[in-house]
Amino acid sequence: MLESLMQSGRDLRQGINRAWRNSAEGWRELLHRSSEALTHFSRSREEKSDEKKWLEDFPQWGLLAGEIEETDKEIVVRMEVPGMGKEDCTITTEGNQLCLSGEKHSEREESGSTYHLSERAYGSFQRTIPLPRYVDLEKAQASCKNGVLTVRMPKIASKTPRTIHVN
Repeated sequence: MLESLMQSGRDLRQGINRAWRNSAEGWRELLHRSSEALTHFSRSREEKSDEKKWLEDFPQWGLLAGEIEETDKEIVVRMEVPGMGKEDCTITTEGNQLCLSGEKHSEREESGSTYHLSERAYGSFQRTIPLPRYVDLEKAQASCKNGVLTVRMPKIASKTPRTIHVN
């Protein structure tokens, strides 16, 4: 019986160690892959009013996950913007960076209700995405469908590299 109890203790320790390693690995991957996607949502004055005091319990940080795809002819940026439409987003450029800003508005059906889970962030946001190549912004196109914002930008033909000799 004592040996069985000791074996159970070893099995429990191994299980806890395995769970700890798996969760630590999951956090490392989340931080590595999503650190740029972590976006701050700031509340407007209107949303800080007594009428919308309930928003204080909602997070001020959320993920705006994205991807950048490069083909022979273009750079395609896709960003998840759940709960937002094209009228909620503004796209600008600065140098070789794409800047996405906008506002995610809160939705509340019942004013007297109680939230038991609040993981969605609301408010104004801005996200800057470095582009891997120079693009022709005059020919860029953007669309928003099913909560995914897609920006297609034709690449500018790169000049051939040149070697500079040191005298």
